[in-house]
Amino acid sequence: MSTKEKEKYSIPFQSLDPKKEWERWGSFFNIMSGKNAEPEVDHTPRHAVWKKNKATLWYYPAPEKKYDVPLFIVYSLINKPFILDLNPGSGSIGALINRGYDVFLLDWGIAGYEDSQIGLDDYVIEYIQKGVKRALRHSGAEEVSIIGYCLGGTLAAMYAAIAEEPIKNLIVATAPIDYSISSSPTKWDEGLKNGDLDIERMIDVYGNMPPYFVQSMMRSITAPVNFTPYVMLLSRAGDEKYVEKWSRFNKWMTEHVPFTGKAFKQLVFDLGRDNKLVKGELMIRDKKVELSNIKANLYVINSKFDQLILEEQSLPILDLVSSEDKTYKLVDSGHVSLAVTGKLAVLLDEWLESRSQVVQSDS
Repeated sequence: MSTKEKEKYSIPFQSLDPKKEWERWGSFFNIMSGKNAEPEVDHTPRHAVWKKNKATLWYYPAPEKKYDVPLFIVYSLINKPFILDLNPGSGSIGALINRGYDVFLLDWGIAGYEDSQIGLDDYVIEYIQKGVKRALRHSGAEEVSIIGYCLGGTLAAMYAAIAEEPIKNLIVATAPIDYSISSSPTKWDEGLKNGDLDIERMIDVYGNMPPYFVQSMMRSITAPVNFTPYVMLLSRAGDEKYVEKWSRFNKWMTEHVPFTGKAFKQLVFDLGRDNKLVKGELMIRDKKVELSNIKANLYVINSKFDQLILEEQSLPILDLVSSEDKTYKLVDSGHVSLAVTGKLAVLLDEWLESRSQVVQSDS
């Protein structure tokens, strides 16, 4: 590096404020050592309209309802869904209701050992389908828009392929559809195919896939991105508002939930190994899941810098459905930042506003 370049990137010692630097580093170490109080996770105003087992269907009413078609959100099975409502009133859900959409969120809750035999078919039929029916009754709407995020998008696509309910729009964001393409370490994929990785035995021992295993698995795929939040925290540890938001985000990042044993086996073998969803071989109870049955307007969203779900994993759904109205969007974002930064709500509103039927005024 030349002398000029060194001068360009160097910080004059005189510009450093020792007191502020001491406070910044002190704040950083307090957070990392767990000395700070547990962050409070508040929510945009909502109320429960349906419960089943550990799951809750939350209803977020629009302050000023503009559209007749409500949104029904299906989130992933490995994290808590409050990432979509991280900053009450201004997160993805808050932004959507402020744009005039009634929102329903299916919160899976936290599975216990007694739930180990809940499979993907149960999640689709007993939870998503029944939740949608309840949302339609509660809203009085004639149609619904289904939004699936990450693995929730996979489940939403499965449901849409067998649904009898009136689905007007289907949105899948950063959702794995084609499991012949993987972001997992090569050794994992090889181990599953040749039997060296004995997932079944592990699940038989634990009942469910433990949260710490799920977290380790996700971090091994997305490293070194996992260190980025801590670098950002160090640089802004003196900013109380930033620290507050960071703490809530970190709480979400570190609070994975158990993955039911039966569902995890189906995910690994039926989807991951055998790719049955794309092949049209997946069965949800007595129904074959054929994506060609989907005729709803389709919107597929992917993140350009997503290390967890690759663009190629989502694209095949565009060719497999029978929808006439199909849109694809690749966003300059990461897997999680798509939801946190508010980009998701903007993208959804731009696409949904002409596909959600404006409420007719009485005047």
